[in-house]
This record gives sequence, structure tokens and C-alpha cells, in this order.
Amino acid sequence: MNDLDVLRVFCAGDGRFGNLLGVVRDGRTCPDDASRQALAAELGYSETVFVDDPERGVVDIRTPGTRMAFAGHPLVGVAWLLDIEELQPPAGSVWARDDGEFTWVTVRPEWAEGKRTRQYATPGEVDALPAPPPGEGWLYAWAWEDEAAGRVRARGFPRRPDGAIAEDEATGSAAALLTAQLNRALNINQGAGSQILTAPGPDGTVEIGGRVRFDSPAQPVRR
Repeated sequence: MNDLDVLRVFCAGDGRFGNLLGVVRDGRTCPDDASRQALAAELGYSETVFVDDPERGVVDIRTPGTRMAFAGHPLVGVAWLLDIEELQPPAGSVWARDDGEFTWVTVRPEWAEGKRTRQYATPGEVDALPAPPPGEGWLYAWAWEDEAAGRVRARGFPRRPDGAIAEDEATGSAAALLTAQLNRALNINQGAGSQILTAPGPDGTVEIGGRVRFDSPAQPVRR
């Protein structure tokens, strides 16, 4: 059964870069926790999503090592793939829209549990960081490229105990957290060249947007 799509989420304007995402369109092909976690570990992407109800947008998000209540780039990717207006990850309801170039989801920054941001003086200092830098806990390292224009240089380091992902190419949840902290719209250049757009909402929410492209055609899920 062909039901595994690989996407790149938060691509640059020329379609390059973006964070890889595996999407299993029919969650029944991996019906239990063990099979889902095994597939997420085998694929090795920062996240893999299992769609349990495509009409209601019920999704299950996995990293190579654990299940997540919320993650940004998987929700943007699934919203684009399913062309759906609402998603239901474990964290809560997420509204989605598409403006023709960018797919947007509205999230709550407090869902970005366990992440912290750290500002550096220059983009060069962010670029010079090893992957991952010393320390513990999820780190979003950032610096202003152009503060007046809201342009940010950022890199994301999960620093998970399993060490499966040394650096996250594009991180919607951390971008939402930074947007809430700064309380302004941002244009974020993360990783090797991914682009994330954000805007704070009046009710404490944050909208995060990006381009999505197919990385490879659907493949069968091995059971």
C-alpha cells in the first residue's frame, strides 16, 4: 500500500532546503505504539506523522525516540498535504490555511514544552556553533540579521538523550516560542537555508507559515 509521503517543510523561496517529514496517510498500517515508534526510528526524520482521521485531522506525531503532543513543521506539512482547515494533534485544535505559496497553522507557544531560546550577538556566532553545542535541553540559538525588518538567523539543537538528531533544520514550535517572547512577526532563516514566517495573534496564539514540497513520492509502509 502506497501511503508514506516524504515532504520538505519550510523550504526556501527556490524550493530548496526545508525539514524532512514522513507522513503515513493511513495510520492503520501501523496500528500500535511499537510499530509506529519503530518506523519513526527507521526513517530517522526529526518527526514522522501518522494520520488517524484525515477528515477530522487527527494526527499522531513521533520523533525517532518518542511521541509528541505538538510539533510545528509536521502540522504545516500535513495541513498542506491533506488540504485541511483543522488539525487535531494531542496538544489541541490547530487551524490551518493556505495562501497559495505558504501554508499556515495557528498554535499556542506554550505547547513548545522543554524548549528554550538563547540570543547571540551576531549571525556569525550562531553559524559558528557546533552541532550540537555543549549543554542539555532543546536549544534555539538565534541572532538578529535585521532587527528593524524582523529578520532572524536561527539554528535548532534538540540535544535529545538518544542523539538521533544533532540539529533540526527547521523548527516551527521554537519559532512560535521566539515570536511570543519578542511579540512581533518574524522572518526566520534556520539551518542550511530554510525559511519560517511567523506572526503573533491577539489571543496569545502564533501563526507559523512555510512552503512545503514533496521530497519523494509515496512509498509502501513496511509492517
